[in-house]
Amino acid sequence: MPAFKRVLARRPDTRQRVVLATNNPGKVAEYRELLADTGAVLLTFDPDVDETGGSYEENALLKARAAAEATGLPALADDTGLEVEALNGEPGLRSRRLAPTQPERNQVLMERLRDVPRPWGARFVCAIALVTPDGAEQTFRGEATGELTENPRGEHGFGYDSIFVPEGETQTFAELPPEAKQRLGHRGRAVRGLLQSGFLERVASN
Repeated sequence: MPAFKRVLARRPDTRQRVVLATNNPGKVAEYRELLADTGAVLLTFDPDVDETGGSYEENALLKARAAAEATGLPALADDTGLEVEALNGEPGLRSRRLAPTQPERNQVLMERLRDVPRPWGARFVCAIALVTPDGAEQTFRGEATGELTENPRGEHGFGYDSIFVPEGETQTFAELPPEAKQRLGHRGRAVRGLLQSGFLERVASN
């Protein structure tokens, strides 16, 4: 039995455990808040798979399948990207791979937009996949539209949050309180789709 499974087997907690397939602390914090009322115990495991899918959904499924197989537990994963209108939807699937660090990613994006008139319309896209060890799986998508700002602002969030102002707001996601981002954000909308589907509840009841 893999070490991860042996550790879980010794745990006396009978609540349903769901593995979040990421090592991103920002994502972990958001999911713990978004799923706080479900009663599920959220664990983390990084499956370390290559995101070779041609869509957000495909990448999320790759990670969730690998985590479910490795742990023997239902696994939740997401893939998220920032799509800029003036750049024909880029960086999109390559959002995290645009540069090694987030400040560098922001800089690369601003350099590409230097000669583009404002406003810089953009949207965040998040696809969530939930996969069970027996092979049942579903995906859910959430989107948030808005505009980019040149200078990063705010201390909350992660990724491109500090340069994204959601539609109808004047503050970036990083300036807004976490509960506002959960309400307006792409990940929150995808999670609400998951919860409304009843799939997580069915998984947790098995």
